[in-house]
Amino acid sequence: MTDRREPPRWLRWTLVASAAVLACLVYGVTTASAELNLGPHEALYEVDTDGLVVTDLGPLGTLEIDSPLPLGLGADITVKEIPADLTAVDQASTLDRLVGDLDRYLQFYDSPEITIDAATRALVASAIRRSVAALVVVGLAGWGLSALLGRRRRKELSAVLVPRTWQLTAGVVVVAVVGATVVSGDEAPVRSGRPASEVFAGTALEGARITGRLASVVDTYGGQLLELYDDNEAFYAAADDDLHQAWRSWLIRDAVRTNLGDVAAPGDEVVTMLVVSDLHCNTGMSTLINSAATLAGADVVLNAGDTTMNGTAVEKACVDSFAAAVPDGVPMIVADGNHDSVLTSEQEAAHGQTVLDGSVVEVAGVRILGDRDALETRIGEGTSVARERTPAEQAEDLAETACEDGDVDLLLVHTPVVGTPALESGCVPFQVSGHTHRRAGPEQVGQGMRYVSASTAGAASGQATVGPLRGTAEMTLLRVDPEEGRVIDVQVITVDPDGQATVHDREPVPPVVPAVGQLDRTTPSEGPFDTSQDDASSSPDPTETGGATGDDEVRPSPSASPVGPIAP
Repeated sequence: MTDRREPPRWLRWTLVASAAVLACLVYGVTTASAELNLGPHEALYEVDTDGLVVTDLGPLGTLEIDSPLPLGLGADITVKEIPADLTAVDQASTLDRLVGDLDRYLQFYDSPEITIDAATRALVASAIRRSVAALVVVGLAGWGLSALLGRRRRKELSAVLVPRTWQLTAGVVVVAVVGATVVSGDEAPVRSGRPASEVFAGTALEGARITGRLASVVDTYGGQLLELYDDNEAFYAAADDDLHQAWRSWLIRDAVRTNLGDVAAPGDEVVTMLVVSDLHCNTGMSTLINSAATLAGADVVLNAGDTTMNGTAVEKACVDSFAAAVPDGVPMIVADGNHDSVLTSEQEAAHGQTVLDGSVVEVAGVRILGDRDALETRIGEGTSVARERTPAEQAEDLAETACEDGDVDLLLVHTPVVGTPALESGCVPFQVSGHTHRRAGPEQVGQGMRYVSASTAGAASGQATVGPLRGTAEMTLLRVDPEEGRVIDVQVITVDPDGQATVHDREPVPPVVPAVGQLDRTTPSEGPFDTSQDDASSSPDPTETGGATGDDEVRPSPSASPVGPIAP
């Protein structure tokens, strides 16, 4: 006769499954690890149970902060080497790379929460993977053991164990409690003689404790670094405040002009796009990018490339910072530049950004064509072709794609001249680019308009982009009529090295003026490489068009357009 104290079968299986899941979860969490970066270094992040986040800097000592994780969990960070991919070492390239390393140290110090957030996400993903893998192993092991025992032996064991279900359950609970107590007991208290470093007071690293030789270095030079940090924070905070004030002033100015009839009121269907370019890891501008997008009610953010300096794994913090600057729900479309890499593209795509790859995408009713730059520039190594196509071949492919599609509204590429064939073909009405660090346009090229954005990082020749601006930073607002596929106007926002922001008035995009004798190449029967021209009988008489000169002759086909490897 069955003992009434015996739990039903479903409850027994529930208890077994719960115990297995709990054990696998504990295993997954406490063994989670991830390889990321810390400043310019590669680093291994591992979860432990001492309640501290400990950064092991080898013979220099450690940097310790109280862990924000629950249940006494902490993390050990083992700092490894700065990745080097030099094929040859020379003084100039080595010094350039050391300057870049210093920039990334400052970026980490400026925004450590970006690195912490990335590490948290990676460790959570690792814990989930390990827990699932452990659960699969336990499940397969249980199934295999059951098959080996056979039906008769399972019944014998069941007859012995089932009446003791509650005792076994109590035993498992006691073991779990004792185990949890042991784990939490490993939590290391702050050791005497290790006070929090004063140089971090008021920063994101407040409360950090330093050991070893590094402690004396920080005590000696930390004050100077703190001044740099404070100056950087104050500069961009003041610049952001000035941007808000400049925007309010422009709104008043624009309202007056609208009421006087000087400008037309915007339509309901207008799409607003914020253009940024050549950010070069200046994460200080992230706050201003967010403000500009929010104030303008941007529907889309266009990134014209060069988000990083070298496209390395450790520059993920830059990608993360700029991704966080985009308001929630606003898509970012990216055409990576010569200072980015395939790895940069993957990091951007992980944030849900649309990285252009030579095909047409539609966002907010606007059809956008673009591609990652065919060139790669590395500090100390120069520029080289890094893809299967040269810039000239890429330019021809983009023109051909635009004409085959027949409905492209905007071309987004990093290097301006790469879009020349597409503009000359008449299959692209408007192009947005960066690369040169100088604003140009909108100006007519072929049968389309080209706009070149200056650097949003305020990048100046020979100057680092980390810290307060060395040059004028620029962003641009485009208003697009999605029904007509036409860019209506351009509005420039500038921030100068003094931190003064200016919101310029909107400038209408002029209409394209057809060249005298130019055939309409936008018809489906003609592609971008059609070199046919009007015959003599259909060509207009120059005297009837105000004395047109040879400058008004038909432009060459896209395949003849020069595309040079310019690489600022």
